[in-house]
Amino acid sequence: MRADQKARAVADAMWAQDRASQAMGMRLLDVGAGTATLAMTVQPEHCNGFGILHGGLLAALADSAFAFACNSANALTVASGFDIDIVRSALVGDELTARAVAAHQGGRSGVYDVTVTRGTVPNEELIAVFRGRATRLKDRFVVPELENH
Repeated sequence: MRADQKARAVADAMWAQDRASQAMGMRLLDVGAGTATLAMTVQPEHCNGFGILHGGLLAALADSAFAFACNSANALTVASGFDIDIVRSALVGDELTARAVAAHQGGRSGVYDVTVTRGTVPNEELIAVFRGRATRLKDRFVVPELENH
């Protein structure tokens, strides 16, 4: 099985169980080996008392993209920490895109970078930069039956 096919099969299995991302209205746009792209339209219930996207929900969007990217090889991987820098506010109706890419994956530890933007190329605006740290769990798989092929 090719790496992109495995990444898609893993993402489909993860998405089927990912109630949090679904409840927030996220959409899985793309996944590949060590990469993932998710999108979300900011809704009124996503906003804080200042009328801007709650920082925790912005982090959740980036974290979800991170999760799909770091599990794309089917090695069960969990977050060990992350940092997020918010550079712009997002408002109701804004279409946000989170793009995750592996910066390093070696052995059991990995580092992944996620950019969250508003708008479309070439007029994207940077909203946040997220760096996630991941730990692969030894001998565990997201979709065990994929490893028998």
